[in-house]
Amino acid sequence: MLLRDRVLGGLWGAIIGDALGVPVEFTSRQERRRDPVIDMRGYGTHHQPPGTWSDDSSLLLCTVETLCEAEYQPDQLADLFLAWLECGHWSPHGDVFDIGIATRTALHRIRQGIAPEWAGGAGERDNGNGSLMRILPVALRYADAPIEDMLFMAHRISALTHRHPRSQMACGLYCCMAKGLLYGLTPTEAYRFMLEQGLRYYNVAPFQTEYPHFARVLSGDLSDVLEDDISASGYVVHTLEASIWCLLTGRSYEEVVLKAVNLGDDTDTTGCVAGGIAGLHFGFANIPSPWIEMLARRSDVQGQIDAFFTH
Repeated sequence: MLLRDRVLGGLWGAIIGDALGVPVEFTSRQERRRDPVIDMRGYGTHHQPPGTWSDDSSLLLCTVETLCEAEYQPDQLADLFLAWLECGHWSPHGDVFDIGIATRTALHRIRQGIAPEWAGGAGERDNGNGSLMRILPVALRYADAPIEDMLFMAHRISALTHRHPRSQMACGLYCCMAKGLLYGLTPTEAYRFMLEQGLRYYNVAPFQTEYPHFARVLSGDLSDVLEDDISASGYVVHTLEASIWCLLTGRSYEEVVLKAVNLGDDTDTTGCVAGGIAGLHFGFANIPSPWIEMLARRSDVQGQIDAFFTH
């Protein structure tokens, strides 16, 4: 598979997974079992038309836009995040209908003059999935860099909204998984690569004390966990576990993202994070074209992704 097909698959795959989850966000797994998502829907939780993405993809696209530049500038990314919140930049329909508490708080701090990389919350309770959902472009942009450089950038870019080591480590592990998939490893091989790199690079302060929180994802046996034992809450570790589990146990892009969304709860983010790595593995050509055609601002998204790929 061509590298371009994997990059396109990863970015489109994340946005499609997000849009599949938007109409059923906050619904329970029991509800999803009674009425599973099998196609792109509309309305529901946020009363948005089919193909509408959430804050996940808006902030991911802001990150894509920033990383098109030759050198990363945190002030530029912060300005794009504020433009999204205040003016609807990279929103699907010109307004913001969903935002996490930690992200809103961090952007308020930036607006007050706090340096962007010090704005994210660093407390135990600041470990939602709001940086994990937008971190995939970092793995793609720095895939050719040494692992430690890619992880350093993932931590920096997470810190704008989520500065706790646990959130940064989750972003770094996900980027390792994505790097492996980008270069053609199977999901199982990419998972092992992530474990190896995680054990190698996170065995230092302040990350080594976070290991117990990642015990299951770092066990090497995540694919053996039963669905009933997988949580799809907004906690960053749960989102990382659920997304990798969906990829390890799915046989197609479609199966992976629908499995993620039908876990219930934080459906848009689990769909987005799982959809990104599923798209990397299965490629753009294997994302159902009707879902792409239904996506809001499809031509704008295509233009930004093309600019990112050609950078």
